[in-house]
Amino acid sequence: MARPTMEDVARVANVSRALVSLVMRGSPKVSAQRRTAVLEAAEQLGYSPHVMARALASRTSTVLGVMLSDLHNPFFAEVADGLDSAARAEGFELIINSGGRSPARERRALNSLLSFRPAGLALLGPVVPSSAIESAAEESPIVLVSRSSRLSTVDTVNDDGEAGSRMAVDHLVSLGHRRIAHLDGGGGSQSALRRRGFQIAMREHGLEPEVFRSEYTDAAGAKAVKEMLLARETPPTAVVAANDYNAVGAISALEEAGLRVPQDVSVIGYDNTSLASMRHVSLTTIDQPRAEMGRLAAEALLQRVRDGRTDPVRKLLHPKLVTRSTTCPPPA
Repeated sequence: MARPTMEDVARVANVSRALVSLVMRGSPKVSAQRRTAVLEAAEQLGYSPHVMARALASRTSTVLGVMLSDLHNPFFAEVADGLDSAARAEGFELIINSGGRSPARERRALNSLLSFRPAGLALLGPVVPSSAIESAAEESPIVLVSRSSRLSTVDTVNDDGEAGSRMAVDHLVSLGHRRIAHLDGGGGSQSALRRRGFQIAMREHGLEPEVFRSEYTDAAGAKAVKEMLLARETPPTAVVAANDYNAVGAISALEEAGLRVPQDVSVIGYDNTSLASMRHVSLTTIDQPRAEMGRLAAEALLQRVRDGRTDPVRKLLHPKLVTRSTTCPPPA
C-alpha cells in the first residue's frame, strides 16, 4: 500500500493542500474546526509528515542528529534516551547512527548526519579528530557528551572522570586493598582522565599504580585480565575497570581462571548502566547521570538553535559511588 500523502489528507478533509501544510506546521492561522478535520483525516489515513521534506521546504529543521560511539555499550543508549525525551518535549526528532569506535567510520557517520541538514548534532563519546568536529561545527551546532573540547563553537557535557576514578580507588583502599590494577579505556573518550585519577589516588595512598591497556568493551576487558594474570605471579586483589562493559568482560575472564569475584578479586566498573544493576551482575560502579547528560545536551543544542547563543557551554557533572556485590575486603 502506498504511503498516504498530504494531498490524500486534503481530499478526505475537503480542504486545500496548503491548509493541511499549515496544520502540520502548527500554524495558529487555522480555525479549530478545520484543524480538527485535518487531524482526523490524517489519523484515518495513517498519515504523518515527512520530517526531512518539511525541513527542506521550510528551510528549518526539527531534526537533531546523534552519533553514538558504540551501539553495544548501554551507556550511550541511556544518554540518547535522555536526549530523546528532552528533544521530543520541544518538538524535535532524533536521527541516530554510530561510528563503531573508529575515527574513519565516525567521520563518515558525521558527514551522513550532516547530509540530513539537522538543526544540531550530539556526538556521544566520539573519537573522531578535533579537526573534523571543528569543520562540522561550521555547518551545524554541536554538543559533545563524554568528550572534552576547547573549541568555542562546540558545547560539552561531561562527568568528572578523574574524580570518579579516585572514588573507585578510595573505596577499594577503605576495604583494605593494596594491590589494585586499572584496565584503562585505551584511546577511548575520557579514558585519559580516568587513568590519571586512578594513578593520582593510588599514589596519594602510598601505592604503586599498575595500568593494563584495554578498551571500552567486554572483549577488551577479558583480554586485559588474561594478560594481567600472565604478567603477575600474584594477581591483584582488586580491579578498576574502564567502564561497566569492560568490567563484565573482566569478571568473566577472572572466573574462567578460577578466581572468585569478589572473594578473590574485587571489581569496580564505571557508568552505572542498566547492565551494572542487573541482579546477576550487581556491579559496584561509578555513576554518571546518563539521562541528565542527555537532557543537558539537548538543552545546549536548542539554546544555540533557538536563542542564537554563541558562547560555549561546559557542563561538568559529579559522579558518585554505587556499591553492590562485586567488591569486598581482600582475602586474608
